[in-house]
Amino acid sequence: MNRHAAVLLAVLMLSFLGLADSWYLADSALSGNELTCSIAGLEGCNAVADSPYANLFGIPLALYGTAFYAILFTLAAVALLLPSRRLYGALFVFGALGGVASLYFLFIQIMFIGAVCIYCLLSALITFVLFYLTLWLFRRRFLHAL
Repeated sequence: MNRHAAVLLAVLMLSFLGLADSWYLADSALSGNELTCSIAGLEGCNAVADSPYANLFGIPLALYGTAFYAILFTLAAVALLLPSRRLYGALFVFGALGGVASLYFLFIQIMFIGAVCIYCLLSALITFVLFYLTLWLFRRRFLHAL
């Protein structure tokens, strides 16, 4: 297996993990169930989930996260089978948007809500790694192909 395929497989696995994380948060938001989050003393999940910042246009942010990870997963799967410059460009754009959004959401949690959600931290970590991987792919496959 070449290095590009290995990176795309890592993007697939991380996207799937992010999808599971976001789906749990979305399911909780839609069903009204409380989150289980007494991990390592970080018990702010429900404070974050119940805050006015948890929805955008009346839609739980976790649904946007679910869509984000599903799109990245799909793009990586297609790029693995049919590599193209456009797919690598799209992967990078989504990876960058996810990284910026994660920074913003972490800022909101710390500065405005005063609580941190362990699931949100996991999602941010996944997204930052995905950003790095999509940047690597973009630089190797998109820019070097010019």
